[in-house]
Amino acid sequence: MPTDEQLIDASVTAAGLGARYSQPHRRYHTAVHVEHVLRTLEELSPLPGDMLSLQLAAWFHDAVYAPGRDDNEERSAFLARDTLELVGGSPALGTEVARLISLTATHDPAPDDRSGAVFCDADLSILGSSQGSYAGYAAAIREEFSLAPDVVFRPGRAKILRQFLQRPQLFHTPTGRERWEASARVNLQREIDELEGTLQ
Repeated sequence: MPTDEQLIDASVTAAGLGARYSQPHRRYHTAVHVEHVLRTLEELSPLPGDMLSLQLAAWFHDAVYAPGRDDNEERSAFLARDTLELVGGSPALGTEVARLISLTATHDPAPDDRSGAVFCDADLSILGSSQGSYAGYAAAIREEFSLAPDVVFRPGRAKILRQFLQRPQLFHTPTGRERWEASARVNLQREIDELEGTLQ
């Protein structure tokens, strides 16, 4: 039976994740983002038994990424489940990893889904970062959608950000809400203002 570390290493290798996260169209959805999510997971106090599935979900959640497609999460979840089966992971582990990845399509876990809350908060923690870090994130997203003209990108991006702001809460763990909720709302509103040309 492989150790957790061996299972992660085997999965990363078998799925060619190094190459996937180095694809030239990626600017934000890179290995740097994966590493950030992995570090942040530990800060959100997951249950010890959940850590392996959370780490694997972090590695695989953006494995398939094509800007503008609405099935990236579904395809990434399928790749994770298929790869884990190939390298000897249990069916239950593959199912849980795929479930966590699928949550990133909405970032809206059920109230009693502790591992889902931890994973979604880790993935969205960039929203509550410093103004400079957030600006770098927003610029990287724009680069990933470089083929879209401003007349298409700006209103589309602003709509997505407004949908986040309309949520009663962006983060689902106590730590996430305390650390990132307020600053995330400021960052999101600032980007909306910039997109709509109303920033003073």
